[in-house]
Amino acid sequence: QVQLVESGGGVVQDGGSLRLSCVASGFNFSEYAMRWYRQAPGKEREFVAAIGSMISGETVYYGDSVKGRFTISRNNAKATVYLKMNSLKHEDTAIYICKRNVDDGQGTQVTVSS
Repeated sequence: QVQLVESGGGVVQDGGSLRLSCVASGFNFSEYAMRWYRQAPGKEREFVAAIGSMISGETVYYGDSVKGRFTISRNNAKATVYLKMNSLKHEDTAIYICKRNVDDGQGTQVTVSS
């Protein structure tokens, strides 16, 4: 059974930083690309970042709104994907969701106060 458990969200001031984690289980983590999405109230789900599998070279991709501020990484030994978020803005406020293919985690809330 695939499980994705996010953590690390919280309340931070404008310009602050957070690091989110997503611990995976139930599949061979290193073989899969992993993605972060976010869902803000009243808005469509937005792609944030992706990182390829180990065999693909762990290529990274970012949504336009977070390029240069967010960094995605992974630790295959710990079956964990991270999202380091710097220079946070009020508009980054959302639930951040870890995703593998069609499997989602429950999400972790990030609130940026202006």
